[in-house]
Amino acid sequence: MAKHTKRTRGGQIPKASREGTGKLSSLPSIEEMEVQQSGTPVISFRHLTKVYPAQPEKPALEDISLDIYAGEFVFLVGHSGSGKTTFIRLLNREIVASSGTLEVSGENLMNIRGWRIPYLRRNIGCVFQDFKLLPNKTVFENVAFALEVIGKSQAVVETQTPEVLRLVGLESKMDKMPDQLSGGEQQRVSIARAVVNRPPLLICDEPTGNLDPQTSLGIMRLLERINRTGTTIVVATHDREMVDSMRRRVIALENGHVVRDQDRGVYGLDA
Repeated sequence: MAKHTKRTRGGQIPKASREGTGKLSSLPSIEEMEVQQSGTPVISFRHLTKVYPAQPEKPALEDISLDIYAGEFVFLVGHSGSGKTTFIRLLNREIVASSGTLEVSGENLMNIRGWRIPYLRRNIGCVFQDFKLLPNKTVFENVAFALEVIGKSQAVVETQTPEVLRLVGLESKMDKMPDQLSGGEQQRVSIARAVVNRPPLLICDEPTGNLDPQTSLGIMRLLERINRTGTTIVVATHDREMVDSMRRRVIALENGHVVRDQDRGVYGLDA
């Protein structure tokens, strides 16, 4: 059985990350920002294991126990095959754990009724590496669609959609089609769509994976602004420079186990 990994405080940024290329040096440190870890966690894993039928002898995740609290900004890191994707898919109940418990936003995802799942997902915004925008809809329509499908009134749609597009810096591009936007702009639309319903939890799966370093910096600054409004954010990423610069909580996975849970952490400890 895997050992529970104690959450630790971060140390110094590795020298290579501090010096780097200079492209990320303008990203502020968040060391002064403390999250009150009390009350009920937004996300709670207890001895969770996930085994896929195709690999019964190799759990994708094994004996995971950890809590994520309201207002935290958490990076989930690890090599391909470490369990990051399974971790993310469990959070929005795309898949179900084999054993253990998982609670998200007060819902026990092990025994949640089917009719409750859409309501759970209304409280979770999702951002993906490949944007997943609707190609035949404008920027405004892509974001508004997220409100329309959950039955929001036209008045709410017409108020909240421009508001969130201003937040992501795209108020001047509301009428553009996705193929008229840069990659960074498309990801901003994706983020706007994910947060337009003001979910308390935002899950990002490799949000900067297809973007250049400077554009990635802009996306992470945007996520920081959203986090400062109280939104809990979980980001699965391979972006070492970004993780090292931002110094947020880092949960590291390896072969389905949590091998490190570090406040103000860095991507790896091998630097």
